[in-house]
Amino acid sequence: MMALHACILLVGAHYTYAQVPLGFWVQDALGPARNHYDRLGHLAQGAIPAILAREVLARRTHLLGGWLGFLTTCFCLALSALYELIEWWTAVALGAGADAFLATQGDPWDTQWDMFCALIGSVASQFLFYRCHNRQLAELANTDLDSLETT
Repeated sequence: MMALHACILLVGAHYTYAQVPLGFWVQDALGPARNHYDRLGHLAQGAIPAILAREVLARRTHLLGGWLGFLTTCFCLALSALYELIEWWTAVALGAGADAFLATQGDPWDTQWDMFCALIGSVASQFLFYRCHNRQLAELANTDLDSLETT
């Protein structure tokens, strides 16, 4: 998952998010007014860190159930908000030169959409992977206990 996230980020950085060819292909096929590749990046910005944050929280705090999901989602939203603040600070520092970096493409609600996509990514990945993730965490806990008993 981290390799996929890295690829999404690297492609966006290479072309700038507003100019990624995949986004233009989707734009041609479905007809939206803008290149939505940055939305994919923000969806991944919620989905991939959610699994990492969930694992750290589960292993370090032993949270379960709703609190684990809620705090994982809060972490992903905080990460997304921090990124949006960095975008804003960059825009203030660079002025008009920040347009390519921001990839707002004239959308006054771009920041809110970006954070909403991170929210959807976070919730969706937790919902889709929680059973598998719980099973892997349980196996890891058993392995850790077994290794402690043999040493």
